[in-house]
Amino acid sequence: MQKAIMEKGKKVEVGGTSLNVYTEGSGPVTIVFMSGGGVTLPVLEYKPIYRRMSQKYRIAVVEKAGYGLSGSAKTPRTIENLVGEDREALRRAGIEPPYVLAAHSYSGLEAVYWANTYPDEVKAVLSMDMGIPDYALLQAEEVPDEKRDRLLAKQHKLLKLIAKRGLLARLLKNRTENVSGLIAGNELTDEEKQLYREYFYKNIANREYIEESRLMTANAAAAVGTGYLRCPCCFYISDMKGMSKKKTWRQAGLEYAEKCGAEVHLSDRGHMMYTAIPGEMADTFEKFLAAHGMGAE
Repeated sequence: MQKAIMEKGKKVEVGGTSLNVYTEGSGPVTIVFMSGGGVTLPVLEYKPIYRRMSQKYRIAVVEKAGYGLSGSAKTPRTIENLVGEDREALRRAGIEPPYVLAAHSYSGLEAVYWANTYPDEVKAVLSMDMGIPDYALLQAEEVPDEKRDRLLAKQHKLLKLIAKRGLLARLLKNRTENVSGLIAGNELTDEEKQLYREYFYKNIANREYIEESRLMTANAAAAVGTGYLRCPCCFYISDMKGMSKKKTWRQAGLEYAEKCGAEVHLSDRGHMMYTAIPGEMADTFEKFLAAHGMGAE
């Protein structure tokens, strides 16, 4: 098991802690896979799609503080720190721009902020059902801070119970450790599934996840403040149920994509579609990048 852990990345010191950066493949542009909130082991979570794309491109996975094999956060989980630490981690790992950002869920806020604040670094954004900053603000209008904090406290309490790996964890297996289908599927080796389970329960109740959720409104506002994405974009959008009663998750994604001039692909394979249709997504993204002059050499 220790050998498997050592093969899953390189540790770099950033923001007072140790961040894990994994890379494979080669190419003039690096596709950076950015994790959704609370994903406990990104280096394996996104393997189904990145292993396919690394046959033609260089890929990188930066595990944020509190995620995967990285250490605990020493700085507030503001969008400025999240993006700044990713950028520094890549450079310290010897991975220089230009980048293509492949964002899932919460990291959509980070991708928008990153691409618009540092446009010379980011050549394109690939959305793996990424969170839309405007939608996060809409949800905040409908869910008062007090209610959100109560929900988060309740959620954290439940996650602490699940982390004990008792009866509750076994009963909720398909909504917890196997929520993305990786444990039941064939994308990971048996050794990787064991590692995935180990880090799922080790990280599931980490405070970083809760802090990111508490700061979602402020982080979304900072992303919105940079404007709409101005680089080439390719969006996969699911039919996931959001918290807003005024607008659906898909509707918000479609409206945002239109404002960005993005290429759009709809999927009914869930929010973790990258484990259900990784071949299709990889092929779509590769064709999109090639059409924008970022094809594999």
